[in-house]
Amino acid sequence: MSTETASKEILIDVRALPPGTCRSAIIRTIADLPTDTDLVVAAPHDPAPLREYLDVAHPDAFGWSYLEEGPDVWRVRIHRLAA
Repeated sequence: MSTETASKEILIDVRALPPGTCRSAIIRTIADLPTDTDLVVAAPHDPAPLREYLDVAHPDAFGWSYLEEGPDVWRVRIHRLAA
């Protein structure tokens, strides 16, 4: 018998947020992200600058995988790595 645990998921679609609030909303969510929860970010462009921020501010603390790579929408999954 195999046991699988489904992780929870929080979606932030930056296309629906007011301009200028995206980064703070994402950073706040990442800071409080539990180990068993993934953050999925949907954006109209590659959110690579967010990955660069995470690599500098929180080295080796988060995993990153692309779910969709444009051209109209980019979606990435971010998850906290076990310490």
